Amino acid sequence: MTFGGRRFDSLRELMAKATPIRSGDVLAGIAAESAEEQVAAQMQLADTPLTQFLSEPLIPYESDEVTRLIFDSHNADAFAPVSHMTVGEFREWLLALLWQFFESQGHFDI
Repeated sequence: MTFGGRRFDSLRELMAKATPIRSGDVLAGIAAESAEEQVAAQMQLADTPLTQFLSEPLIPYESDEVTRLIFDSHNADAFAPVSHMTVGEFREWLLALLWQFFESQGHFDI
């Protein structure tokens, strides 16, 4: 994955560089080294298809119980309506739903 001339070798690295710095990411050598690198990772993450999270687990299936639970209980039918989206598109879709809900409750009446 490349964005803004920066290469991210894996989804795991992209996630680590796109999120706030964590000591574990620093120790693993995958934390963003600058604010610019973090922003580039965030922009690349927004363009990442949701399906990539199913094809590239962040933690190996064999070594993590939570990963196994997520993959073993994944409901493809429930995922289908959003499976074509990127992370950014999914975020916008969720925000639109939230906006519609609050608007229907009269929270945005001016």
